Amino acid sequence: MGALTKGRYLSMTGLLILVYCTVSVISKGATGDAQPDALPSVQGTLPHFIQEPEDAYIVKSNPIKLRCRAAPALQIFFKCNGEWVHQNEHFSQEYKDLNTGLKVREVMINVSRQQVEDFHGPEDYWCLCVAWSHLGTSKSRKATVRIAYLRKNFEQDPQGKEVPINGMIVLHCRPPEGVPVAEVEWLKNEELLSSLTDDNIDTRADHNLIINEARLSDSGNYTCLASNIVAKRRSATATVIVFVNGGWSLWTEWSACNVPCGRGVQKRSRTCTNPAPLNGGAFCEGMSVQKITCNALCPIDGGWDEWSEWTVCSSQCERQRSRECNSPAPRHRGKMCEGNSEATENCTDGLCTQNRKLLHDVKPQSMDSSNDVALYSGLGAGIIAVAILVVAVMLYRKNHSEYGVDVIDSSALAGGFQSFNFKTTRQGNPLLLNSSMQPDLTVGRTYSTPLCFQDSADKELFDPLPDIKVKVQSSFMVSLGVAERAEFHAKAPAETFPRDLSRDYCNTADRRKKGLLTLNGPFSAGKEQLRTTGVFGHPGGRLVVPNTGVSLLVPHGAVAENMSWEMYMVINQGEASVQTLEGCEILLGPEVTYGPPGLDLFCPVAMTIAHCAEVDAENWNIQLKRKTQDSKWEEVMSVEEESTSCYCLMDSTSCHLLLDQPGSYALVGEPLTQAAVKRLKLAVFGSMEVGSMSYSLRVYCVDDTPHAFQGVVAAEKTRGGQLLEEPKMLPFRANTFSLQVSIQDVPQFLWSIKPFTTCQEFSFPQVWCSNQQPLHCAFSLERYSPATAQLSCKISVRQVKGHEQILQVYTAVAETEKESVPFFMQTDCTITSQTGPKAFKIPLSIRQRICATFDTANAKGKDWQLLAQKLHLDRNLGYFAKQQSPSAVILSLWEARHQDTADLDSLASALEEIGKIHSKSSPKDQDEPESDFSHIQAGSLCGTGTLTNQKTEDSAPEYTG
Repeated sequence: MGALTKGRYLSMTGLLILVYCTVSVISKGATGDAQPDALPSVQGTLPHFIQEPEDAYIVKSNPIKLRCRAAPALQIFFKCNGEWVHQNEHFSQEYKDLNTGLKVREVMINVSRQQVEDFHGPEDYWCLCVAWSHLGTSKSRKATVRIAYLRKNFEQDPQGKEVPINGMIVLHCRPPEGVPVAEVEWLKNEELLSSLTDDNIDTRADHNLIINEARLSDSGNYTCLASNIVAKRRSATATVIVFVNGGWSLWTEWSACNVPCGRGVQKRSRTCTNPAPLNGGAFCEGMSVQKITCNALCPIDGGWDEWSEWTVCSSQCERQRSRECNSPAPRHRGKMCEGNSEATENCTDGLCTQNRKLLHDVKPQSMDSSNDVALYSGLGAGIIAVAILVVAVMLYRKNHSEYGVDVIDSSALAGGFQSFNFKTTRQGNPLLLNSSMQPDLTVGRTYSTPLCFQDSADKELFDPLPDIKVKVQSSFMVSLGVAERAEFHAKAPAETFPRDLSRDYCNTADRRKKGLLTLNGPFSAGKEQLRTTGVFGHPGGRLVVPNTGVSLLVPHGAVAENMSWEMYMVINQGEASVQTLEGCEILLGPEVTYGPPGLDLFCPVAMTIAHCAEVDAENWNIQLKRKTQDSKWEEVMSVEEESTSCYCLMDSTSCHLLLDQPGSYALVGEPLTQAAVKRLKLAVFGSMEVGSMSYSLRVYCVDDTPHAFQGVVAAEKTRGGQLLEEPKMLPFRANTFSLQVSIQDVPQFLWSIKPFTTCQEFSFPQVWCSNQQPLHCAFSLERYSPATAQLSCKISVRQVKGHEQILQVYTAVAETEKESVPFFMQTDCTITSQTGPKAFKIPLSIRQRICATFDTANAKGKDWQLLAQKLHLDRNLGYFAKQQSPSAVILSLWEARHQDTADLDSLASALEEIGKIHSKSSPKDQDEPESDFSHIQAGSLCGTGTLTNQKTEDSAPEYTG
């Protein structure tokens, strides 16, 4: 039946019913047969609704029921969408209200989903009730019927946030579309969150979650939960991390001076624990350790003043004198003077009068005469002995005039080591040396070197000399005199430090700046520069100065796209670069400049400089310095301190720097104690002098850096020198003692060496303040026969009260071999510039994935700080924190540090360990792919190697654990 026909049918039926009901009421009223229960409702009231139909929602396919209840009512019918509902679809019942006694009629109909869906009108499907009584009709309210639903997708999911502590957290949520409108609740870590129990939380504003002041406990996973009568929907989970930026604690008190006497260091420190950084909060900026120099007062032992004059002889025949302990007076816990402060003696030579009588007789005259005879006899014997000695000296000098030894200099060393200069007594001799000049150890057969006595054989050299007086002291120090008697007083090296150290070699360094001290060797005047250049674009690359231990890594992305820079790196040589250093500082590596000055980079470059220090924070104060525009040196940072402007990583032989600004940089060190050590490289070269029977051995002592030693290699190559023994390392301590070089075990029946030249010396300032300049001394040996073709001997290099190193020489001395090239010089390593992927060990795709994984904050703790920790780069984290991509800078530093080892094992192991930790902490994510580094291969020497990354089918592109 159509809707229109059905409506007309219902209308006609209702009308007939209405007519019938009206006639029935009238007829009953006329006959007086009205039922008693209807009488109370007849009295002039329209029907009123006790229950009106309510709005309803159809869930799924379940029909809903609409109810009406009215009194007094003869009949109730539903009207839906303006049309009467058929009488057969009504369910009616009547009952009497016990309170009022009125008859109540209740009517109910069912509305199906199909009926609602079939209705197409300008408004929702609606129904109302119409109730009749004998006085008229009443209508109820309209009740709407809608189909209930709830969409799946949220209109806006909440987003994760990182919020500082006490900051405001606002999580937005717009639930899915639904009928009726969905209600929103918030879950934190799967537990319902209520604003009623926490005043800090507000969930009433447009379904959003507002936390007014973030607390650490507010960190967690938040989910928006939408629900209505149909279903419940969950939004994506938003991770909220409440982080705490680190804050410095108060400085500790200054520590005590680290030396009991002299110049030392005091420290104070603070920690990033007020508060400590949490949940990826920024590390504190600034230095965690401060150092200042201190001067501990040294004990001064007391010294006796001069004795006073004797007092007048007393009646007891005695006189007294006294002295005071004030030259100097003991200070600063110094010792008191030893001995008596007063002295008493007899003032009459044993004769004393008491009551004007002699107590002793006068000595006989014969005794005086015997004393005079003994005195004159001793004087005569002394004169005769002096005459004999003078004659002996003259005879010896006449027979040995070719040596013409005249001692004009001396120094005292432990073990009886003395310094001498030799000059001839003949006028105009070209070997004549000025006593004020420093020894030149490079000139042919001219020797201006010290001697040392290490055994009795050396002392025997002095026995046949009749014109030399030798006085051997208990410390085995020697005092010599020729012609004019000259005395040399040996002073034992001071045990205190650094007071005496600064006096001994810092003053020498000052004289060096003024031109008063010149180093030996052909290198002092050289001021050439080693320079390498390259053009770098967005892919980056590497600059290398071959065989010097100096390189520069330009990371990928440091140069803007569609742009390139011609970059250079220069090693400045010569003494000019050293003269600007102040105090007791020494160069620990070459001075390096990179540029150009106007370089504009997006991330720091990594510079590597080899050094010669045995790194120890207790014994060294090592600083990075930079040359200013007016050619002065300024401190950039101390390597033991933390800085956000620069990063310095000290390895055993190299220093790796992350630099933002181009310029000239130098690594300088200041010794804090006598235990400070710098490494020396020792090498012995030999060459046969053309057309002669002489063979020259040259022993070099140079700072143990590749750059410094290559200067020796270059010089020896030009003079045809041959390396006779693999170079060795000698630790040289800052104990103010000199370096001795001696030749031993020379076959005396095959070779001769000039007397007094078997042991030579470098003073402590020469060695300590060499500042990358080579020192060398020479031994000249002469064959007795041209048939001698082999030379074997030992070269001992030792520091007094320090270490010793032996160089074993065994070589053929044929002149045809003098052009041999030293085996250690890497002449094939000429690659100075590399650009693009071949310059890096880590492939670009892997590098980018590592950065993408570790740069983003992760609630599970997998961030760049963990990467730095696993790569052992977890100091000075404040520097990385200020970088745009901390992981990229960490990887650049790793590249610079591992450029000599062409494998990625350490990186792969670190990432694998991080992956294992991540897997253990989140077992539900074990189905995520893991990284496979087992197929990473690397090239090798000089940066010419290449990298390949072979991926297997089951390897993953990201390091997600």
